[in-house]
Amino acid sequence: MNPQVTPFFHAATSTWSYVVRDAGGDAAAIIDPVLDFDPASGRVSAESAGELLEYLRAHALELRWILETHVHADHLTAAAWLKRHTGAQVAIGARVVEVQRTFKALLGLDDDFIADGSQFDALLEDGDTMPLGGLQIEAIATPGHTPDGLSYRINGAVFIGDTLFSPALGSARCDFPGGDAATLHRSVQRLYALPDATRVFLCHDYPKDGEAPFAQTTIAAQKRRNRHLAADVDEARFVAMRRERDATLSVPKLLWPALQVNIRGGRLPPPEREGRRYLKLPLEDIAWDRAGLGPADA
Repeated sequence: MNPQVTPFFHAATSTWSYVVRDAGGDAAAIIDPVLDFDPASGRVSAESAGELLEYLRAHALELRWILETHVHADHLTAAAWLKRHTGAQVAIGARVVEVQRTFKALLGLDDDFIADGSQFDALLEDGDTMPLGGLQIEAIATPGHTPDGLSYRINGAVFIGDTLFSPALGSARCDFPGGDAATLHRSVQRLYALPDATRVFLCHDYPKDGEAPFAQTTIAAQKRRNRHLAADVDEARFVAMRRERDATLSVPKLLWPALQVNIRGGRLPPPEREGRRYLKLPLEDIAWDRAGLGPADA
């Protein structure tokens, strides 16, 4: 039995979220939901996540799982908001603990943030399975873009996060802490071992002006046409390409806000003065002396 999949595109972050349901029942999962965030004003809202909730209610669906493919660096997850409104369980790859420890240190978070994965309801290992009505969710570890990368195979469909983009766009960057191009190459080989007809659902697409965003492809199409990692591209060639390309990429504009929220499972940082919440921005101090902003001027 194949799942029924409904995609939702968040244009501000070029992110796909999915409602996946058992067509023979009322069980549903949501994959990679997005909070709306305006970094200039600090405004956080849930209009986009509300559309997912409205869809569930309109189709009388019971949300069982909120599935994160990894700790995203380009958008804030709406997992906690959806959990609060539905009671669904939030799942992510077990190696999220490594990501939490890394960014706890980089962000200088205090002991109130515990890097043990307890912010999530289920920490999934490779091969773990969970029921979704008459369907089965299988976790496939696909690290490389990040250490905690996880793909979800639901019968004849697989949701691959940032492991690959569309065939025309290629592959994900591997220069974040814990990322590794050789590991990503091996992860993709695991996906390529799935049946060619397997439907592949992407986490992002970046269409040109006037073009519609691209959500779905197949294993066969990726193996044949992926511009970075077709089936005949060996590990050494891919690693060389990825390292050269990653050196040219800019930092995602929502990197630090996204990470602070997403390592908390979608919860905002705890309130501080007068009940206000704050996001931290670590500064690169390499140019302080040249700019006349050394310690005496700080």
